[in-house]
Formats: sequence, structure tokens, C-alpha cells
Amino acid sequence: MMEPDTRLEDYLDDKLQSVTDLENLDSLLASVEQQRVQLQTQLDGATQELEDVRRSAQDRQGGLAKQIEDFEQLQHSIDLRLQIMGQSDAPDEAIRRLEAPMKQLHKVELAHRYVSMLQDVETMRREARSHLPQSPKAALEPYARLRQLAGQLRELQGPADEAAGHLVAYVEQVTASLWDEMKKIMSEELGTVLKARNWPTDTDPESQVDAEWLATFEMAMDLQVPEVLSSESLVNLLPVEVMAGNFLQWFRFQFMGDKPTSAPAAFGTLFLPNFVKLIDRWGDFFRSNFAHVVASRFQGTKAAETMAYADPACALITALLPVLRQKLESVVQHGLKNPQFFSSLMVQLMDFDDTIRSRFFYDGGDPENGWSGITSEVLDQHFREWLKFEKEFALERYQTVITSADARKIDYDYSTPGKMKPTYGAVRVTDLLRSVTSQYERVRRLPHKIRFLIDIQQEILDQYHNRLLDSLEAYAALTSTVARTLQGVSKEQLAALEGTGAFEILCEVLVSADHIVWTLKDWDNEEFFIELWEDLKSRAKQADDDQTNLVGGMSYDHVKDRTSSQIGSEADGSIFDETIKSYSKRRETAQRFLQEALVESHRTVFRPYLSTPQWSIVSNEASVDPTQLAVTAELDEPLRIMKRNLTFLASALSTATYKRIWRGALESLQESLWSSVLMRQNFTTLGAAQFMRDVQAILALVDRHIPHGSAAMAQLEEGVRLLSLPPVVHSREENSNGDGDEEGNDKSNSNSGARFSLKQISDRMFTDNTEARSALEDLGIQTLEPANARRILQRRVENSE
Repeated sequence: MMEPDTRLEDYLDDKLQSVTDLENLDSLLASVEQQRVQLQTQLDGATQELEDVRRSAQDRQGGLAKQIEDFEQLQHSIDLRLQIMGQSDAPDEAIRRLEAPMKQLHKVELAHRYVSMLQDVETMRREARSHLPQSPKAALEPYARLRQLAGQLRELQGPADEAAGHLVAYVEQVTASLWDEMKKIMSEELGTVLKARNWPTDTDPESQVDAEWLATFEMAMDLQVPEVLSSESLVNLLPVEVMAGNFLQWFRFQFMGDKPTSAPAAFGTLFLPNFVKLIDRWGDFFRSNFAHVVASRFQGTKAAETMAYADPACALITALLPVLRQKLESVVQHGLKNPQFFSSLMVQLMDFDDTIRSRFFYDGGDPENGWSGITSEVLDQHFREWLKFEKEFALERYQTVITSADARKIDYDYSTPGKMKPTYGAVRVTDLLRSVTSQYERVRRLPHKIRFLIDIQQEILDQYHNRLLDSLEAYAALTSTVARTLQGVSKEQLAALEGTGAFEILCEVLVSADHIVWTLKDWDNEEFFIELWEDLKSRAKQADDDQTNLVGGMSYDHVKDRTSSQIGSEADGSIFDETIKSYSKRRETAQRFLQEALVESHRTVFRPYLSTPQWSIVSNEASVDPTQLAVTAELDEPLRIMKRNLTFLASALSTATYKRIWRGALESLQESLWSSVLMRQNFTTLGAAQFMRDVQAILALVDRHIPHGSAAMAQLEEGVRLLSLPPVVHSREENSNGDGDEEGNDKSNSNSGARFSLKQISDRMFTDNTEARSALEDLGIQTLEPANARRILQRRVENSE
């Protein structure tokens, strides 16, 4: 029994749901039969197709086998032909015959492509022009495609061995001319608007532009935005350039014709001031009317950060600068023939650049580094001429300074007492150097700055240094016995050293060198020279290994020798290190010579005093008060000379240098008095008191001019104090001891030595070193050793007996 078909049951249930449906049974059966016939037909067709496919597959399999066989036969035939061709010249000959036609065919194909491309270029050009002046943005679309095509052709030309040069040049030329034509159309459109309003004659700088003017300005900006954003260099804003046209014509009319205002001398006095005045007058007009237009076009781009684009007043400066450059060409040529004029011109240009930067915040399209300025443009071409002119002027002024009558004289009014007083010449040299700095401190390029520093300032410093060195060498020759014998010295030269003459010569060198040293050290702390030093060090670190051209065509070694040996290291340094070292050596030498001259002066004037025989004169009195004695007659002249020397040197030298020199001289004087008098002569009580009086006179003179300066002769003072002890203690002094014990003493009054006699101290000094030191301590003597103290006591006649 067959199982029921669920699909059939579902079908019948769907068709026979009521009695009424039975009435349609015949039609239902007919429909079923029709469907059966259709299905049978489809089945028969599918069966036939399957049979055809099987037969076709068998036929293809047989055919494939036949094709494989045919291919193998063909391959075999080709191999045979290749073998034959390899042994024959026929293929090469055929290739040679085909080369010319193939080349011709390639040329025809290439020409066809060229023509097609030229048609495309022309189509894009016409399309761009068709949108102007009504829709600049629409015109930019075909122009952009044309520009892109030109760029692609240029890029492809390199790998293609510069092929199709004429095509590339033509497309670029069409692109450039189209852009010029597009800008010309928009310029004429804006020019028409401006002419109708009689710009700028009938325009109030404080007024607002009308809608048509503003709309035309905006359309011109729309055209130029892509150019501004894609350009690596600064370009003029087209609408601002058009509006500046009338100003340019006015400048050319006023300053580039036959009028007196066209003379080169009027450039700095009229042209530049009028340029600045014009920006002052119209700057706010451009800002108030067009700043929002510019801002909307450049918002979110780098151009928005550039004042030359973002500020319409700065854009006006950019548009006006070409006429300034045009005028400047002739002015510079005039200046190259007139160095004094050229020097003045450079100052005027620097002042102009500073004004444009500071007053209008003009950055020249470089917001990071700022505008290089018109000055830099001139120096890029004529720096060497300017450097030559300035060097000649500076050296000429230097010669005037050093040959002036008072160049070597000390300017005693230069500073307050206690400060070094330079010579007039040294002051003027530093003033000259400062003026040179003012000439180049506003120059932008490092090579130019370093050239000025080394070629002019260092040259002046070297010449002045050599002048000081020559003075020292001449002095050394005059004072050297050997040199005087070999070279000979005139009476005039010797006379120049008499009195304070030698001091004057040496002080001139000393104070001059000192002034240069401290001036350069001060400059090392100035911002300009600090930055110059840092830039130079940075350049040295980046220099090539050979370092033959570190900066401005100068080698590393040359720059190092003229500036600082620390230039290539991480150590601290300054731009004037080497110069300061050189002048410091001259200062040290002059100071040493000055001290030696002072010593020699004292040695000469004290010679009669050192040989006086008065120290052994006997007195009837047991003790002598030194303060009651007059100074030895032979000491009058030495005291006068010392006072003269003290006074003269105090007026010229700083307190520190003054004390340093005198300390050395007083130590030498102490040595002379110590060895030639104190340790050589025999002293009576009166002689010791007299010597003490003389020493006290010397020390008092020194202290009047140098507070506590006598400390340099402390050992002599203590030796003389020991030498001049009284033979015995007065009865009043003995009674003051109370118990009469000579050993007992009041330490608080020990400095005077009044409680001790010569015998008491001598007995203690010759006991042992411990007792000797105790005795010296009781006397308040600190510098003498027991051995020297014993030798001094032995110089007393009383002890020698």
C-alpha cells in the first residue's frame, strides 16, 4: 500500500475546503492535467539536453586529444624552424626592413597622441576663460587640471631622458599664459570698479567700500587662493596689487623721473618716509574693509598665520615693495661710486626695515624667522663692497684717534676716585668699536656679522694691541742695560723717563689695556654678542670635517684664533676670549714694569739714606722718645718722592691695582731697609730711636695714602720696635708692676713694649726658642722668628758689648 503524499493532501485540502469547491472539480482536474503535460515536456527537454551534453563532452574530449596532438606537431615544426632560422640571416634582414616602417608608425601614433593632448589643453584653456570674470571658482577647475597636466608632463620628462621637451614647454607656457590672462581679466574687472570711484583720490581712508567693490575684491581673492596656498614664496594678493597700482604710479612719477625728488639723496629723506607714511594712512582702510575677506579665504591654512597674507595692510606693503626695489637699484649703483653715501644708505635701510617690522608687524611671508628686510637683499649682492667701505672708514677714524695730541693722556675725569682712569685714546677706540657694532648688529646673516667682527673690529683691536705692545717693548729697551748699550739711547729718551715719566708711559699702557679688557667683558654679556657667540658655536658644530669654510669664507682655525679657542667645544666661552687674553697679558706686563719702576725709583732715592753713618751716635740719656726726634735729613727726599709717586699713581689706577703695585714696592723697600740698615748697622739707643722715627715716618706716609698699607712693611716695623727697646725700664714703669717682678706683665699692654727693657727681652730671647716666642708674643710681635729677633737684638751696641 502506498504511503499518502503529504504535499498532495495539502494541495487538495487547499482546493476542496467546501461543498461548493466540488462543483469546480472538472476544472481542477483539467488544470492538473495541463500541469502534468507541462512538467512532462520539461522533463523530456531536460533529458534531451543531458544527452546532448554527454555527446558534446565526448566530442570535446576527442577534439582535445586531437588538439594536443596538433600542438605537439606544431611545436616540433616551430623548433625545426627556429633551428633553421638560427642558422640563417633572413630574420635579421626582415627586422631591419621593418624598423623604418615601425618607427614611422610610432611617430604617427605619437603625433596622434600629441594632437589629442593639445586639443585637451586648448579645451581646458577655453573652458577656464569662459567662466571669467563671473565665476573665478569655476574657472579654477579647468585651470587646475591644466596645471596638473603640466606638472605630470614635467615629472615624466626626467625618466624619459628629457623627451618631448617642446610639448612640455608648450603646455607649461599655455598654463602660465592662461593664469596671467585670468589674473588680467580679474584685475581689469576690479580696475574698472576702482576707476568708477576715482580711487584713491575721492576715497576717504576712514570710509567703507560699497557692495560692488567688495564683491569684485572677493572674486579676485577666490581666483588667487590656490596660488597662495601652493606657492613656496611670497606672492602679491591680486586685488591688493590692483588697488596699489595708483600708489606705484605716484612713486614712479615723484621719484623716478627728472624731478629733484628723483635724486639719490632724496631716497632716504623723501622716498622711504613717504612709503611709511602711505602705509600709515591707508593701512587701517585695508584692514577694516578687507580683513574679513582675507580671513575667510585662508582660515585654517598656513597663510592665516602669515601677516603678509592675513593682514591686508601687510599685503599692501608687499605690493608696494617692487617699486622700492626698482628705485633702490639706481640708488645703490650711485652709492657704489660714493662710499660715504652708501654707508649712510645702509643705515637708512636698516631703520626702514625696523620700522616696517615693528610698526606694521610685517613678516615678509616668514612668520618663524620674520622679514629679512630690504637691507638683506642689498647685502646679498653688495656685502663685500659695504664691508670694504666700512673698514676703510673705521681704520681712517682709528688713525685719527691714535694720532691725536691727547691720545696717550689719561682722562682723570673719566670715572670716580678708586676706579681705573683710561687714556683718551683707549676711550675713543672703544667708542669707535661701538659705532662699528651699531653698523652691523641689525644685519640678519651670520657670515656678514662675523665678517664685520673679524675684518673690522678685531683688526682695530689688533692694531691697538700692537701699539701698546710697541710701547712696552720700547720701554723695556730704554731700561735694559744690554739694549741701551747695543741700540743706544738718546738724551731725550732718557729725559722722558725722569720723574714720573716712566710711570706715565706704563700707566698709559696699563689703563688702556685694562679699559679694553673690561669693555670687551661687558660686551660679552650683551645680548647681541651672546647670540652671535651661540650662533657661531652652533655653526662650528655643524661644520664639515675639513672646516675650510666655517663662515663667511673663513676657515675654522682662522675664526677660532680671532674669537675663542672654545668655539668647537661644550666649554663656556665668549666671542672676545682671545682678544681679552692678549690685552690681559699686556696689562699684566705693564703692571709688572710699573712695580719694577716704582722699586727702582725707591732704590735710587733711598741710596744716600742707606749709607748714612748716624746710627751709632751715643746719647747721654738712658732712653730716647722717637716721637721727639726729627726725621733724618737724608730721608726728606725719599719721603718727597714716595709722596709724589703715591699721589700720581692714585689718580690713575684703581684701588685694587694701586694697592697691589704698592704692596710689591713696599715689600721691596722693606727688604732694602732690612738688609742695608737693620741687619747691617750697629745701633745705640739714640740710633735705634732715630731709625724707628724714620720708619714710622715712612709708614705714616703710606697709611695716609693707602689705608692699612703699611701692613706690607709689618716685619720691618716689628723689627725696629724690637731694636728700639730702652736699655732699662723707668722707675715709674717698674712701680706699676706692683711686686717689682720683671717677668710679670700685663698682656693687655704688651703691644707697646713699654714694660720691657732691652736686657729683659734679650735674656729671654737667648734662653731658648720657647721662651723667645713667649717674649715676642708679649711684645705683640707676630712676624719675626726667634732667629731674626736675636740677630736684631745683636745689632744694639749694648748687647754687642
